[in-house]
Amino acid sequence: MFKKNSKKLLAVLLMVCMVFAFSGCTEKKSSADEALGKVEQIKKAGKIVVGTCADYPPYEFHKEIDGEDTIVGFDIEIAKAVAEELGVELEIKDMKFDGLLPALVADKIDFIAAGMSATKERAESVDFTKPYYNEEQKILVKKELADKIKTKEDLKGLKIGAQKATTQEEIASSIEGAEVKGLSKITDLVLELTNDKIDGIILVGPVADAYAKQNDNLAVPELYFKNDNDKGVSIAVNKGNEDLVKVINQTLDKLIKEEKIKQFVVKATELANE
Repeated sequence: MFKKNSKKLLAVLLMVCMVFAFSGCTEKKSSADEALGKVEQIKKAGKIVVGTCADYPPYEFHKEIDGEDTIVGFDIEIAKAVAEELGVELEIKDMKFDGLLPALVADKIDFIAAGMSATKERAESVDFTKPYYNEEQKILVKKELADKIKTKEDLKGLKIGAQKATTQEEIASSIEGAEVKGLSKITDLVLELTNDKIDGIILVGPVADAYAKQNDNLAVPELYFKNDNDKGVSIAVNKGNEDLVKVINQTLDKLIKEEKIKQFVVKATELANE
């Protein structure tokens, strides 16, 4: 009887030891994963996740390719080049622009490529790569209004739309006497414009031109806006991931040197206008 109980007790003790040993191994593995730098984590996962807002041609937008809805644009080509540099697959997450930074800080995405300006406010919560593109801001309006807009003063009393949490929203807010309407998606703003709910939309130059070419009723006046807080378009990476910033900067240096970004912009613009 004692021997049988001893054997049972020994078996239980062995099982408990195995559980703790396994648990210890799991904890070590988890700690080891945390000790890896961001680049090594990405390589281990075999993929890198980019967050974007695909309503911003030619930066990023939806296009039917071979019968399938596909996210394309020159930001996407840059993201592909980053994935290629790391030797991993690229996963694209399309979301609202004002949800991109929270997603990055929460580590739901690895980096942001979405025509994002590296402002001081954003740099408080995330890190930015070197700028890879710089473009003046314009305004998209109905064709019949285009000839009447020569200066910022001509926008006084008008209702101006802009995408939420963007440099364009800051510019719109700086227009004296104008009413500002912010929405999360540019496509919704364009719909508001075509339905006469707003009088114009502040957009980065190529985006404004792309929407004007897609719609015969819209036009882009020869009026440019400057935001001193705008340091150019950059890629955003969560803080503490200097190794990933370094790899992306190296990729950008290579693309800029080979004039690939210019090629990406031309190709994406042509694709957006098809």
